[in-house]
Amino acid sequence: MGHVDGPDEAHRRPAGVSDDTVEALGKLSEALETVERVRGHLYSLHQLVGHADLMLDDAVELFRKAGHDGIAERIGRDLLGRNVIAGRWTFQIVEDFDDGYYALFRELDRQARDELVDGRRHLYEAEMKERRRTHGRPGHEARPGGDA
Repeated sequence: MGHVDGPDEAHRRPAGVSDDTVEALGKLSEALETVERVRGHLYSLHQLVGHADLMLDDAVELFRKAGHDGIAERIGRDLLGRNVIAGRWTFQIVEDFDDGYYALFRELDRQARDELVDGRRHLYEAEMKERRRTHGRPGHEARPGGDA
């Protein structure tokens, strides 16, 4: 017994929703996906700066061992544990981003989808998939476990 061809109900546009609305929601979703990547880069920044700061302990110790106490002292006093941005370590930057810009972006995306398409996600992409796939070909099924 075969499955119905085409996307599942969660990926079909509700009746009366215009192409322009689906396109606008798709663009908002694409922008959010870009911000998701930004968030990942911020977490990379957080981890890399933290790792570099911990490595400074070894550098200070090695400079002292090599007899360069002045350099070791300046690094230990002026750089080790220093704020990355005025008043902030990277964890504070990540928290501010998550709680402010990122949270609002996600909320407005969710609200737009809830208000316009009953909360459905990726309608633009689901319709693009329907246009681009070759119906009836293996590897081109509309959904997992479906017939081609």
